[in-house]
Amino acid sequence: MIENIFIQIGAILGLAVVGGALAQLLRQPLIVAFIAVGILVGPSALGLVAYSSEIELFARLGIALLLFVVGLKLDLHIIRTVGPVALACGLGQVFFTSMIGYLLALLLGMSHVAAIYVAVALTFSSTIIIVKLLSDKREVDALHGRIAVGFLIVQDIVVVLVMIGLTAFGQAGGEVNMGWEAMQVVLKGTAMLLVVALLMRYVLPGLLHRLAHSSELLMLFAIAWAVLGAVAGDALGFSKEVGAFLAGVSIASTPFREQVAARLVSLRDFLLLFFFIELGAILDLSTLDAQISTSIVFSLFVLIGNPIIVMIIMGYMGYRKRTGFLAGLTVAQISEFSLVLAALGLSLGHLQQETVGLITLVGLITISASTYMILYSHAIYERLAPWLSLFERKVPHRELDSLLGEKGEVDVLLFGLGRYGASLAENLRGQGCRVLAVDFDPTTVQQHIRDGYQVHYGDAEDPELVATLPLAHTRWVVSTVRDQTINRTLLHGLRQNKYLGKVAIASASHRDARQFERDGIDMVLMPYADAAKEAAERLLTDVRDGNPGKVGEMG
Repeated sequence: MIENIFIQIGAILGLAVVGGALAQLLRQPLIVAFIAVGILVGPSALGLVAYSSEIELFARLGIALLLFVVGLKLDLHIIRTVGPVALACGLGQVFFTSMIGYLLALLLGMSHVAAIYVAVALTFSSTIIIVKLLSDKREVDALHGRIAVGFLIVQDIVVVLVMIGLTAFGQAGGEVNMGWEAMQVVLKGTAMLLVVALLMRYVLPGLLHRLAHSSELLMLFAIAWAVLGAVAGDALGFSKEVGAFLAGVSIASTPFREQVAARLVSLRDFLLLFFFIELGAILDLSTLDAQISTSIVFSLFVLIGNPIIVMIIMGYMGYRKRTGFLAGLTVAQISEFSLVLAALGLSLGHLQQETVGLITLVGLITISASTYMILYSHAIYERLAPWLSLFERKVPHRELDSLLGEKGEVDVLLFGLGRYGASLAENLRGQGCRVLAVDFDPTTVQQHIRDGYQVHYGDAEDPELVATLPLAHTRWVVSTVRDQTINRTLLHGLRQNKYLGKVAIASASHRDARQFERDGIDMVLMPYADAAKEAAERLLTDVRDGNPGKVGEMG
């Protein structure tokens, strides 16, 4: 046992680095490594670290900053942009998962209170992990990515409401009138929201504008505001987490939210390390042996049941099975909020240590497994697609309406409306070409439709998309996507559907360009190289002619 707290923290950080590097090598989220390190250094394994008030303080600060950043990034616009599906999936998945999870827990012999906590813990998915994985795959702006982020935000709001209810319930004694207790919670909550609204309207915008002249002072205020919010929430009978969340919401509408959030993320992750270490350290491995079979049952429910619930809801609402499947995989794990909820139940005396260990074990299993499921989601979908038609309407109208329009003759079928693709489409239209564009970002699609373009929503990597397009009436298929894996998938789909026209592919490197040329591609586009070559030719022409030109002529 290490008695010196400074050496203790040094040992924790050193082992966390080693564990984090190993997790990165295995393509796992760091949360898995940190909990494993906590178990390793705790009394059940090496016994290097014991409970200390310092580690607990860091852990509580980490949770407060976690909820503060969630409130800070609360963007209801994302929910509105994907329509009612985010609310339907978010609330529907929470309801059905909690109901089924509760009945499953009772069947496994758990008490009613423990069953409620376990059922609720199974409903929440990790916004941090999912957004990171979707960002790495460049799928945050895809339709399934936007829907996933939308219902993850709904889940974040629900978990805060659950924490408020559980905290109020936990603080009510057995002889306290629950009606009066509920009334007090409503009154205190209303007063707190009113104060937050007044601060948002009259105080914080001006104050933050003054503090923003010094980025260091702005960050110090943000941290102090998060902690003060946590203190206020605790003093009013709510949890510290709720207070920190509302503190984040109070400055979410200011223009400084992104700057504050970006600067706080590293500090949040550092302090959360101690929460996961503490959680792992208090687990008793001897009690976990008896929980393995139960944890496997709950893990299978989360890994398989949660995605099925989302696919059923999205299929009913008119989305294709592919979109439902890819969005459904994002709820195939429990989140750090589930662990925070378990810790809250333990502190309130609602849960035993064994139940906390069970929830943590389910978290380790589902987070580890779902990470690989999301990373290889497209390959998994291709194998399961024949059996997923059950989760799709005969006419999935919300996605196919735009694809079932007039299929007249098209000069150019263009995939990708990024900067290069949008510029190419504009120039082609200016020359009188009939262009049909396809993009996977719903916002981009709507914007170009408003500008008069013929645009369909679709993902070039979707093997089912190509068959819905007017290939028989298209002269050129052009992909401005520079991801070669996506381009090869698109080419495979074109060949499967016997497309006889010409193909142009954008390439990011000369090596890929040569490979495409060997594969018989009619034209290889190299956006940066082509633009640089054209600019060089114009410069050289100007130099040879001795014409100084005018400022802005070459822009």
